[in-house]
Amino acid sequence: MTAPLYNPVQLSRALSIQGPLTRRGGTGPGLLIIQDARAETIPATSRSTLDPEPLQKWAEEGFCVARIEVYGDNSIGEEGLQQAIVALEQHERCAGGSLGIVAYSASAIPGLLDAMERIGMGLFAHLKGVVSYGDAMLAQPHLCHLAERGVKSTTDNETLYYYPEARSTSFVLPSHPDYLPASAAVAHSRSLEFFKKQLGGPWFDLEAIWEEHTRLEFAERAVEETMNTMIEEPYVNHVPTMTGGIGRKNLTSFYAKHFIFSNPDDTELQLISRTVGIDRVVDEFIFALTHDRVIDWLIPGIPPTGKKLRIPFTAVVNIRGDRLYHEHIAWDQLTVLFQLGLMPEYLPFPHPVEGHSEPGKKLEYRVPGAGHEVADKLVDESAVPSNGMFSFVVREAT
Repeated sequence: MTAPLYNPVQLSRALSIQGPLTRRGGTGPGLLIIQDARAETIPATSRSTLDPEPLQKWAEEGFCVARIEVYGDNSIGEEGLQQAIVALEQHERCAGGSLGIVAYSASAIPGLLDAMERIGMGLFAHLKGVVSYGDAMLAQPHLCHLAERGVKSTTDNETLYYYPEARSTSFVLPSHPDYLPASAAVAHSRSLEFFKKQLGGPWFDLEAIWEEHTRLEFAERAVEETMNTMIEEPYVNHVPTMTGGIGRKNLTSFYAKHFIFSNPDDTELQLISRTVGIDRVVDEFIFALTHDRVIDWLIPGIPPTGKKLRIPFTAVVNIRGDRLYHEHIAWDQLTVLFQLGLMPEYLPFPHPVEGHSEPGKKLEYRVPGAGHEVADKLVDESAVPSNGMFSFVVREAT
């Protein structure tokens, strides 16, 4: 099943709503986000990131999302706030019974608190938690992201996270000049964990989603079906070779031309360990295959050698809702070259070394890597003695 496309409904100048953007369909908890409509922005066509705006991002996480954009004096009118809450309650894909608020505009937080106080908490009976970018005093469970130096602190009702590298609390917004992709990703994951606990979901079987994706890649070798397991604009980054695809069009082309049909028939993934987080699966595994064809995503430019390869891999997979957003895949490229017989035991050492200053002498160093033993030791820590490379030294070339 494919997920619906992002298509928010504009209810007023300041209010938009979007149902959950998930493959499974159904309902999701209600989430109200508040943004400053006047904030400095970078046009979408000029951005290098695939990170979407919060309305789309939270809908992809499985929430039913209403967005209030704050204009003028940063005040949030009672009528607009009531309209947003009612719109969520009446939306056919809002689960009801729980509500979360994200205040992206620090300057709008006082206005939000005033409006909530004037309306009375009857309308917010289902408010389970608030995330703010900027400090606020709240009675509800509260997660706060601050653009300053500090150490995480937690009380019974509040958790504070600090981002000293950020110039402003707008670091989380991809449209803002202060956007920091790594910090934004960390903050979003923290907020997501907070809301899932406070609102009771939405929950997805991340292992099953990842297993489905790899089955379609390696067993069924189905490009379109593989892409259907991913969000609207995903990416894959193979770190050692910088291969993959950024965005749906490029990634589809990469899968079709360089990955899914490029892997040898005997390719196997031997799982060593798996860690599942709130929005990530991290796998350690052995990637085993026979190098019987050009595999340009793994070892670009190298003709087939017929060699058996067993390569330690790590995959960090970010899952948004019930679809993959990105894969960061890394492996030991040095052991690949050793196993292919393409890495000599010694290589020239071009730098001066104390005690080896005689004119005309050439030095070489023992390459600090190994072949199949590297994979063996990952599978069984006792398979190879530790610290054997400590004896490696520079020597005179013969």
